[in-house]
Amino acid sequence: MRGRLLGLRYLAAVPHDPNGVTMERHVLESLLIGDDEASVIALAALRSGAPYSVEERVQPTGAHAGVFSRRLQRMRMRGFEPPGLERAVQLIREYDRPVRAALIDPGSRTRFTLLFLTEDGSALVACASWPLPLVARKPPL
Repeated sequence: MRGRLLGLRYLAAVPHDPNGVTMERHVLESLLIGDDEASVIALAALRSGAPYSVEERVQPTGAHAGVFSRRLQRMRMRGFEPPGLERAVQLIREYDRPVRAALIDPGSRTRFTLLFLTEDGSALVACASWPLPLVARKPPL
């Protein structure tokens, strides 16, 4: 489809649940009830019509936590600090059940928003969102 952004493949343009039923925009919006910065940004993007995708495949939390923990470390080594990603990794580790990933992709490519949903897609486990391009800071010594 579109290639990769920070190593995460863009999935089907029309999101689906495991039974092949399309996840409607209003359903995804209803999961973003938190007042944290990432959830507020994600909700605003969806309401403004940003494209989104929900992964059909469910993954163990360890798989997602491990992958994004390593990506976080690599970004930090290069001087990038992606807001919200560390907290999202912590939350999916604590959840300790399979999760489904979702992306919100504004066409302008100004922001990367990543959602982790419960296996059945009925609740939000974690959300991270950061502006693109990432702004480098001086890496720690």
